[in-house]
Amino acid sequence: MDEPQVAITDADIEAAASRLMGRIVRTPMMSSTVLDSAVGARVYIKPECLQRTGSFKIRGATNAIARIPDGTRQRGVVACSSGNHAQGVAEAARVAGIPATIVMPHDAPAIKVERTKRSGAKVVSYHRENDDRVAIANGIAAETGSTFVSPYDDPGVMAGQGTVGLEIAEDLAALGVTPDRVMVPVSGGGLLSGIATAIKTRMPTAICQPVEPEGFDDTTRSLVSGQRETNTARTGSIADALMSQQPGELTFPVMARLAKPGVAVPDELIYRAMAFAFHELKLVTEPGGAIALAALLGGLVDVEGETVVVVLSGGNVDPATLIRALDA
Repeated sequence: MDEPQVAITDADIEAAASRLMGRIVRTPMMSSTVLDSAVGARVYIKPECLQRTGSFKIRGATNAIARIPDGTRQRGVVACSSGNHAQGVAEAARVAGIPATIVMPHDAPAIKVERTKRSGAKVVSYHRENDDRVAIANGIAAETGSTFVSPYDDPGVMAGQGTVGLEIAEDLAALGVTPDRVMVPVSGGGLLSGIATAIKTRMPTAICQPVEPEGFDDTTRSLVSGQRETNTARTGSIADALMSQQPGELTFPVMARLAKPGVAVPDELIYRAMAFAFHELKLVTEPGGAIALAALLGGLVDVEGETVVVVLSGGNVDPATLIRALDA
């Protein structure tokens, strides 16, 4: 029987890596004896909080924009995002010399809105509870002739995010290390689908797992049921970057083939992980960025004796939220 058609292949990720060379930071693999001792495992950290624009999103945005045909690209791009994809698209568009319009929730962290505008993008506000952000973005695209760049359901975005997994695999192979488990923050699934594609090609025994906020565990529920499940809540987690309603149409088949069900993390554990990252790793993380570390430190996954990779996906946190975490 033929393999089901998927949105991206490892060759797409390799091509994305070539496009991104010199345009992004190759973030290091980090380790901490304090962390290893705390969880009883050998842990490697991929700190995408050190990436340009403060998160992994610049990877997918840059690759997706580079794939738009020249004539169409000049009409600009439109995206919808709570902040990290917004900043990635805005900055990638600025570098490409094209206009960008970003549809952002009215309650997005101020620091993310300000930095999106700083890159020259026009910001259009919407309300999570009542508005359909994709419909708003598609309406703008139809009116202006610009290209919609999905936060996750775009092969160029997925392949760009997959370069995180490619770097993990290459750097661990250079150390002679094969991970047992890779834990990835998940919203719509662009990052996990890309990472799993790269990791499973190179290290097929590794388990790739989603980590999500409590109340927004649609990906894990979908992996269990075999179909795309939907969250009932639209707000209610400090992890603002991870509150999508369901896995993507393109990302879910990839995750269903390559990933295993993961865990959902309560806010209090996320705050503790942010504090741990600050004090012990000397890294500033946002709630969604720290969620995989939170699952590990909170003992939500049995990793005793394993070699584990944790992706810290972003560091764009409002000062008040960081202070709250440090006071927890």
